[in-house]
Amino acid sequence: MSDIPLGDRTGEGDVALQRQWPNPRPLSSMADAADSFLGKAGFDRAPWLAVSLAAGISAWFALPSSTYWVGAIVVAITSAAFALKRLQRQENRQHILLATAAVSIMFAAGIGVIWSRSEIVGTPAIAYPVVQPVTARVLTREEQPARGRIRLTVALRDGLGIARKIRLNITPEQDAAGIDKGAVITMRARLLPPASPMLPGSYDFARDAWFSGLAATGSVIGPIRLKKPADGGASSLADLRGDLSDHVRSRVAGAAGSIAAAFASGDRGAIADADADAMRDSGLTHLLSISGLHVSAVVAATYILAMRIMALWQNLALRIRLPVAAALLAAMAGVFYTMLTGAEVPTIRSCIGAILVLGALMLGRQALSMRMVAVAAIAILLLWPESVVGPSFQMSFAAVIAIVALHNSKPVREFTRQGRKRLSTRIGRNLLLLFVTGLVIELALMPIVLHHFHRAGVYGAMANLIAIPLVTIIAMPAIALALFLDLAGLGAPAWWLVETSLNALLAIARLTASQAGSVTFVPVTGSGTAILFIAGLLWLALWQGRMRLWGLVPAALAGFWLLSAASPDLLVSGDGRQVAIVDTGTRIYSLRGSAGSYAGENLQQIAGTSADLLPLQDRDATICNADFCSTVIAHGKDSYGLLVARNANPVAADILRQSCATADIVISERVLGPSCNPRWLKLDRYMLDATGGLAIYLQDKKIVSVAQGQGDHGWWREAPE
Repeated sequence: MSDIPLGDRTGEGDVALQRQWPNPRPLSSMADAADSFLGKAGFDRAPWLAVSLAAGISAWFALPSSTYWVGAIVVAITSAAFALKRLQRQENRQHILLATAAVSIMFAAGIGVIWSRSEIVGTPAIAYPVVQPVTARVLTREEQPARGRIRLTVALRDGLGIARKIRLNITPEQDAAGIDKGAVITMRARLLPPASPMLPGSYDFARDAWFSGLAATGSVIGPIRLKKPADGGASSLADLRGDLSDHVRSRVAGAAGSIAAAFASGDRGAIADADADAMRDSGLTHLLSISGLHVSAVVAATYILAMRIMALWQNLALRIRLPVAAALLAAMAGVFYTMLTGAEVPTIRSCIGAILVLGALMLGRQALSMRMVAVAAIAILLLWPESVVGPSFQMSFAAVIAIVALHNSKPVREFTRQGRKRLSTRIGRNLLLLFVTGLVIELALMPIVLHHFHRAGVYGAMANLIAIPLVTIIAMPAIALALFLDLAGLGAPAWWLVETSLNALLAIARLTASQAGSVTFVPVTGSGTAILFIAGLLWLALWQGRMRLWGLVPAALAGFWLLSAASPDLLVSGDGRQVAIVDTGTRIYSLRGSAGSYAGENLQQIAGTSADLLPLQDRDATICNADFCSTVIAHGKDSYGLLVARNANPVAADILRQSCATADIVISERVLGPSCNPRWLKLDRYMLDATGGLAIYLQDKKIVSVAQGQGDHGWWREAPE
């Protein structure tokens, strides 16, 4: 060991110590580096506050029980308190301490908001299916002619006197005059608890019903007796929406009329499944959901018309600020259109954004900014925090964030800089920018769409290049003009234009969807892939300069994992009635599911393929009798014997013992006794009630269950004792 002069006043001893020993305060250096990074990066806390609020809400859904929720809140509040205390004691590291405090507080607030919302509005489901007489008051009525049914939401009191809200489907034959909002009806109904996901990655209706206050769904058996007809009082917006939808469909025939009704009133009940599928597979389905495109068109049209009309009055133009008055009228039109079309989350988000844009225009501020998006997001999350886990919220805000980030980027600002250019140059530039915007939106939305729906259109950017101008410049203005002219009975020419333009829209959708490779499929993937992609998207959008490009790394990794995900080998529904074997992703052999059925579509989606469903008994080396089907699944060098019960009939114990002993996996919709002991898995009613639906990967012997993502949340059914 070399001698180090401890009393050296020149500081050479300290330098020597620093060279010999590592930095004694590495965490302090990291904090200084992070603070410097935030200072140079121009960190804007507002968008990250919305992100933190959404992260807290998402954490509540992901964490399993109240113990974890309380622990997360305590950790976040402690972190915020520590940062604020340090902030008072020192002048450096202001950026990192403020960011830590703000983000931690919003994260804790997110958990608190969604927990409170769940306790206040969460409605427990009925315990089991039941058929019983029902007397109820109609709350809402929704026409769904494309599916040959009418959907009623009714309120009633059960046998214990507890008020419940349920949703019933009735046929047109069961319908009668007077069955509308406010009517009291009696009937015999078959009621079911809201369904949990059929398979991992399937739609969770039970969760949505919990936050919507629905205790049961069902159908009516036999006739409906009208005990008290609808009061026929003042028309509500729901009544106006229904009347408007009927009026539009009476003026425009066929599929075009159904889409026109959706644009005018938000009523999509008349759109045929084939047309909805074509719009989805062509990347145009966003046009059917009233959101930013439609609200922006209404607000912009109102603003321009108000400015033009008021400018004709010289005295008015000299006495008031026309942009302010026009902005107020446009905001009123946007709010009315939002309420008229059902006030769904994308519409409300778009309305809030439009109002913020109008406010920025009145104040002379930048209209499109991430702060505007953050304010809209926080407003939605405070009112409907449960929307954060749904595809509507995620897709809506992903699209807006992508648009704002793109148009605020330096290359695009330079490209769109105003200058004296020829008309043809300006048109070409705008068309190119529209295509690039559509492409960026498709790239931003595709992983989210694939995660939730397991299929997405590939050619959406090309289709939107024509479809968006067709809708915003021709179809929607023509609908507004036709409705106005109908006041004088002169709307026929405008309705012809509406029908022609929307038939063209459908032709584009069908042509795009019919092309080879127009749709891509992926099997079920974990939520980690979606989280990784969203994190990359937010990094790309919310930072400035070249450092934002680091967001491409997690986004690219998420895309790679999503597209390379393997299909499960075996799918089992939570009730044990639906069983499917996925052979190399090209064939699906199903016990009961059929093509076009709800169960069949779920099996195809989770398997990530459009392959037709084939009967299990048609599979090679499969033997079936009246009670069981037996087959072998080969995977590499291994093979697994599968025994599937075809019904719930009891089987003699000795026969069951022999059959189970030769199988690796046994699946049954009823409880199997102790005589059944397969070599690996016994998936009977008792086990499936606890796990829910299953996706089984034989190569890794990996089992993914619905229950793994449910925890102790109120909408998940309790496991049997």
